[in-house]
Amino acid sequence: MDTLQVIAEPRRREILKLIWDEELAASEIAAQFDVTFGAVSQHLGVLRQSGLVKMRKDGNRRLYVADRDALAPYRALLEAMWKETLADLARTIEEGQ
Repeated sequence: MDTLQVIAEPRRREILKLIWDEELAASEIAAQFDVTFGAVSQHLGVLRQSGLVKMRKDGNRRLYVADRDALAPYRALLEAMWKETLADLARTIEEGQ
């Protein structure tokens, strides 16, 4: 699958955002979403198969972190998307006041 197709999916972008600066267990990632653990696990699998995340085992836990080297060509695009999301949230909050 093409890298842009992989990161085009909104939940995968959110997963990347969560694990951009820190390593998290799959269960910690799944707890941030309103979908099943299995659905999040599938997204993590796609990200891992695409080489965009690194996974390591720690006992029975699987820990994930974004592979910044692999994502370097897309970093500006991702960060712009995340900033736009934050700007949308700020506008929504301001409109609600």
